[in-house]
Amino acid sequence: MQPIISVKGLSKTYAGGFQALKNVDLEIRKGEIFALLGPNGAGKTTLIGIVCGIVNASSGQVLADGHDIVRDYRAARAKIGLVPQELSTDAFETVWATVNFSRGLFGKPANPAYIEKVLRDLSLWDKKDSKIMALSGGMKRRVMIAKALSHEPQILFLDEPTAGVDVELRRDMWEMVRGLRERGVTIILTTHYIEEAEEMADRIGVISRGELILVEEKTALMRKLGKKQLTLHLQEPLTAVPSGLSQYQLDLENEGADLVYSFDAQAENTGIAELLRELSKRGVDFKDLQTQQSSLEEIFVSLVRGQTSKVPA
Repeated sequence: MQPIISVKGLSKTYAGGFQALKNVDLEIRKGEIFALLGPNGAGKTTLIGIVCGIVNASSGQVLADGHDIVRDYRAARAKIGLVPQELSTDAFETVWATVNFSRGLFGKPANPAYIEKVLRDLSLWDKKDSKIMALSGGMKRRVMIAKALSHEPQILFLDEPTAGVDVELRRDMWEMVRGLRERGVTIILTTHYIEEAEEMADRIGVISRGELILVEEKTALMRKLGKKQLTLHLQEPLTAVPSGLSQYQLDLENEGADLVYSFDAQAENTGIAELLRELSKRGVDFKDLQTQQSSLEEIFVSLVRGQTSKVPA
């Protein structure tokens, strides 16, 4: 299947010599939810800005549903909706007028039924005649999403869409995102709430210092890079890890009441059975046990730290 977004050799250097993107290659599939993760200043917003036609690339090519974003920018831009980080809209217009105007900018014919559905999906219908200036921050964020959806885009960028918004909006928004994906819309999001990416995304991209350091299926990423921990809740606390078990990665926690074994989640032989036998030989008994796998956040932090450590300060 042809990717709906194709990025090849994309670089961006700002005035003053700061290189925000370095030779980025990326393909995004139609109908997927793709999460782009990275620390502040990593290049996420610059990448989104270039694809959406807001920032000019220094080099490279971007295709949106087969349309070059420079040579065929009108067709490319018509495919894309963007919810930016910053709230920016006409404070003196009504919600209805703002969303309708945004649709008209893309040359779409009036469709009151569609606009009504978008506003209802975002719990904005009862605010349709309110001026933007009278809305709360969360409601203004909803209006930004409605504007991005007004021209029925096939690609939707959400740049930190839930930063600083209430729990209700976050829940409503993810329900809407799932509905859009079911209708074939491709979603690309950046977020500081990594648990959202863990719950929502099909694939994960990690960007750091302008370089795309990893693109992976979410489940494969967590299986490949995730660590697992076995925690044994001991019958009697230990003052030290028993001798002769140096081949195992063991730590004592909770004042010696818990023995924690860390192991590779992918390993064919995790060593758990052997460890339990060795502990039994040494008279170490446990009353309960549990396992836990690394979260996406822990994997992300380790990836970024590992990449940063390779780059001279």
